Amino acid sequence: MRKPVLTIFYQFNPWSTTIGGIQTLINIFIKYAPPEFAVRLVGTANDKTQPILKWQSAEFAGKEISFLPLFSLKNDNVRSLIPTTVKYTAALLGQCFESDFMHFHRLEPTLAALNWQGEKTLFIHNDIHTQMQTVRDKKAILWRRFPAAYFAVESLLVPQFSQILSCNTDAVKHYKERYKSVSDRVAYIKNSYDNELFYPLNQEEKEVEKRELAQKLGLPDDTRFVLFAGRLHPQKDPTLLVRAIAALNDPCVHLLIAGDGELAAQVRTEIDTSGLTGRVTMLGAVPIAQLAQLHRICNVFVLSSAYEGLPLVVLEALASGTPVVTTECGETPKLLTSNSGIVCRQRTSECIADALRKVLQHPEDYPIESCVETAQPYAARTVVRDIYSEMLNRWEQRVTFAVKV
Repeated sequence: MRKPVLTIFYQFNPWSTTIGGIQTLINIFIKYAPPEFAVRLVGTANDKTQPILKWQSAEFAGKEISFLPLFSLKNDNVRSLIPTTVKYTAALLGQCFESDFMHFHRLEPTLAALNWQGEKTLFIHNDIHTQMQTVRDKKAILWRRFPAAYFAVESLLVPQFSQILSCNTDAVKHYKERYKSVSDRVAYIKNSYDNELFYPLNQEEKEVEKRELAQKLGLPDDTRFVLFAGRLHPQKDPTLLVRAIAALNDPCVHLLIAGDGELAAQVRTEIDTSGLTGRVTMLGAVPIAQLAQLHRICNVFVLSSAYEGLPLVVLEALASGTPVVTTECGETPKLLTSNSGIVCRQRTSECIADALRKVLQHPEDYPIESCVETAQPYAARTVVRDIYSEMLNRWEQRVTFAVKV
């Protein structure tokens, strides 16, 4: 019996240093794919050595996959004038990559797949209702300028999916209520972190490696580190975070920003204007192994986002034994416990600064063990294994039924 084929569609190259929870989740699905499946990825090329629109065998995370780049994209961390999703959708039109299972992480590319045969799954990564209603920055998502058009397109495309899965319970509720004819196909899915990469150190090891990082950056040995990791994008509102560090006003606290994006220059300006040049380090996009190390040694991880789903980076921080400070958005507030982090009830620099101060001054209230325990149910080895097991069962049932017919 042949292997069932899973084709994953997303506008990135897994061999590049790329920022984003979607990319991380796809990498996890590839890494933890069982041998019963053949996995294909339709993505983008990171240089001219990868032939465009041609299937090629490749290895990622120890797994053999088939990879087809639709076009060349040098840096997917920064948006261009024409959104990458538009380019990706346009490149898909007229193609046919149907297979037993198809995973989509953006709605727009599924326009090309309307007539494709196979089981299609749409992953929803944000609370789309909140995302569309947020009024501060219309550039954060292009569709926000045309909400009626977005929902018209969504209404056209949603019926084709066998499953609509979201890591955000509010998004699940929204889709069930808005699309009652397919409500039985909408379900909650746990986001997952790679438990082979993200794990804690003991307290002694953590202190040793934290001192080494401080010395490497030319900082005092007693420096306490606050970590942000993610795309420098209006959704994440990194300038608010810089203002929170200014409001914290603690010379022993140093902010590490691991990420890149269109707001990088604006963040640097905010750092200079706030007089924080010596108290913030912008690391740019960092490889996943280096990010895991930062998670293990920092005192606290922080998010200042306007909207979220369930950020993988939160799970990664907790799994590394690091408490989380977050704004009140997405699924994180429902996940955090009183001894694994703090939810800021107001999205202001003062409120975020107060929460950071509390965690930094009372680390004993947020022990490593409590953080790890909070993240444990989301470990990839368990979550992804169960998803693939359900997929295989459905495929075997379909094959058995086809044979009988």
